[in-house]
Formats: sequence, C-alpha cells, structure tokens
Amino acid sequence: MPNQQEKAELFWSLHQPGHPLRLPNAWDQGSAKLFASLGFRALATTSGGHAATLGRLDGTASSQESLAHAASIVDATDLPVSADLENCFADAPEGVAATIAGAVGAGLAGCSVEDSTRDDRNPIYDTSLAAERVAAAAEVAHGPVRLVLTARAENFLHGKLDLADTIARLQAYQEAGADVLYAPGLRQPGDIRQVVSSVDLPVNVLALPDGPTVDQLAELGVARISVGSALALVAFGAAAAAAREFLHEGTFGSWQTVAQARADLRAAFTA
Repeated sequence: MPNQQEKAELFWSLHQPGHPLRLPNAWDQGSAKLFASLGFRALATTSGGHAATLGRLDGTASSQESLAHAASIVDATDLPVSADLENCFADAPEGVAATIAGAVGAGLAGCSVEDSTRDDRNPIYDTSLAAERVAAAAEVAHGPVRLVLTARAENFLHGKLDLADTIARLQAYQEAGADVLYAPGLRQPGDIRQVVSSVDLPVNVLALPDGPTVDQLAELGVARISVGSALALVAFGAAAAAAREFLHEGTFGSWQTVAQARADLRAAFTA
C-alpha cells in the first residue's frame, strides 16, 4: 500500500492539462470502493453527499465530522483522496491552517479551501482575506507531507457571475501558494478557456449537464474534472424513485437494476 506522500505525489502527477483526471466524489466507504473497482485513479469527497448520509443538508457538517469522514474514505481504498473541506470551517487564516493540519492527519493526498463565507448576506470573502486564507492553507499543506491544495473561487455558485473577478481571485490564490485552481459553476467553453489561459496552474472544472463534455474540456486544457455531489444525488434519487413506486404504485419496476448493482458491489467489495 502506498504511503501518504506517495499518494499525494501520484495525485499531483495525474493533473495533466488536456488529459483531465476524472475525479468521482464518494460519499461513503461503499461508494469509494465501488468507484475504485470501476477503474478511477483517485477519489474526492463531497460535502453535500456526506451531509446527506447524516440526514442533513450541505454545509451543516462540522470540521470534526468532515475530517473523520475524509479519513474513512482514505481507509476504504489505496487510491489518493482529496477532501472537500468547504471553507475550512473558519474565517481567520489561523482556523484554516488548523483544518488543513487535520487534513494532513487524516491521511489525505489533497484538499480544498473555498472563498465562501457561509453568510448569505456577504457570501464571498474579500479577495485579500481570501488570499491570506489560501496562503495559510498552503503553508501547512506544503509541509513534511505535501498535499495538493485546491483553491476555489465560489462566485458562480453564489450568483456573482463576474468572470473578471473570478479570474483575478484565482490568480491571487495562485500567488498565495495553491496547486490547483477551481471555479465551480463555469459552463461556457469561452469562460473556461479564458480561465485556463489566465493562470499557470492546473484547472479543475465541475461537470454539469449543460456544460462541455469530458472531451471538450480536454480540448480547453482542463486538468481535472469533478462531479461534486452529483453521483450521490443520482444514488439518492434512484432510491427515492424506487421507494415512491413501492409506496404509491405497489410495483417494483425500478428494481430492474438490482441485479447489476448487486454484481457491481460484489466485485467492488471482494476485490
């Protein structure tokens, strides 16, 4: 089994602009094992998917819960894991650094820090404070075990569709020490191309049903593609549809996929 530093080095090596890493977001150990068995080369966590397993909405898990969850995903497979740590559960850079120290302790190969505040009245940190937070994260992430640090500009997820400001933020986070840059919510190829061409670091893009395909993102120079909570939502949605059919119709048509699912899980869990 590779050690933590070897996993981090492997994770970093998989970031190749034009040949993007397909990074599925696991929400529990079972989904992590399933994705590993299917051939993915690295995993990420999802704050939304994790919260759903707790019966709660995204953004409600604590730092301790999220780090313990990340450690459980790390333990599930031999693959590198990058954790969705939201805004690192802190406003001040010192608090961000403490969360990243916890990420190192959890055995992760990478993690992220967002510039969202969790305050609907003022959802995005001032750029200078956001950059200070990234710098504090980088100082810890680039210690004796060097994690791959992803800095996220959250404008497009909070209704601030300002590409120029988003790029300026990503450039500031690059200067602050980030390894990968990520502006979730970008859909237009032109916007994505402009982001990629405006920075010198690998760029992650969130896969969206109305956005470019994997092949198109590769042509745009993207280095990593993640899916956020989408796979978890697909799983919960399928369960809800089958349960509704059982409850309201008294039929079991939704269960036609059970045999394949059982076979997939048997292969994943006995590998």
